[in-house]
Amino acid sequence: MAEQTSAGGLLITGGSGRLGRELVRLLPHAQAPSSRELDVTDEDATLAVVAALRPSAVIHAAGYTDVRGAEQDRQRCWRVNVAGTRHVAAAARAVGARLVHVSTDYVFFGDRGNYREDDTPGPVRNYYALTKLVAEEAARAAPGALVVRTSFRPRAWPYPTAYTDLFTSQDYVDVIAPLLAELVTHLDAVTYDTINVATERKSVYDLALRRAPGVRPASKAEAGVALPDDVSLDVDRFTRLRATWAAGAAGA
Repeated sequence: MAEQTSAGGLLITGGSGRLGRELVRLLPHAQAPSSRELDVTDEDATLAVVAALRPSAVIHAAGYTDVRGAEQDRQRCWRVNVAGTRHVAAAARAVGARLVHVSTDYVFFGDRGNYREDDTPGPVRNYYALTKLVAEEAARAAPGALVVRTSFRPRAWPYPTAYTDLFTSQDYVDVIAPLLAELVTHLDAVTYDTINVATERKSVYDLALRRAPGVRPASKAEAGVALPDDVSLDVDRFTRLRATWAAGAAGA
C-alpha cells in the first residue's frame, strides 16, 4: 500500500463551514482557514494563501449549498461554486498539490438512483446542481484531482418537515465527515478520479426521523425548487477501498 497522506500536509477550504469544522476535529493538524482568511472567489488571494502554505493536498470543502437560495442568488452561487473551484484548482496545480473536490449527488438527474461513479451525470434539476456539475470539470483541471460525490445534513435535523418522496444516500455531517477523513488519510492509495462517499439508500424523511422523531412527512412538491426523485449513490468502490485499508492495518 502507498504511504498514507499526512494530515500536516493538508489544506481545507471552507474551514469555518459545516463540513470544514467537522474535518478539522478529525484532522487537527490540517490548515483550515475560514472563508474570511481564504476567500475562494478571490483568485489572487486564493493563490497567495495556497502558495504560502504549500500543502500536499487541498480538500476543497468550501461551497454555496443553499439549493433554494441558489435560484434567487445565481450570481453568488456561481461565483463560489464554479469560479471558486477554478481558483482553488489553479492554486493546487501551481504548488503541485492534489485536489480533493467535494461534490454532490445532485449532479445526476435523479430518476432512478444507485448511481455509480462512471454513470453520465445530468441533466440537472436546478441551478445549484448546474454549478456543482460545472465545478467538477473545473476541479479536474488540477492534475490527479479526485472528485468526491457525497451529501450531508447538519448534526440536528433543521426543519419541521422532511420529504417522503426524495430518496438519497446522504447522512448527517458527523457520519459523513469521518468517512471523508478516512479517505483523505489514505489519499495516496486512491488512484480513482471520482468516488462516491455516502451511506445506504433511504428517504429524506427516514433520515430525518433518526434525530427528529417528531418531524412531519412532506412532499418535495412543496420545496419551491425542482428536486430529483432518487439520487442515491452506489458506494461499492469506496467499500472495497475501506476493506483494503482495514486488511492492511490488520496485517501491519
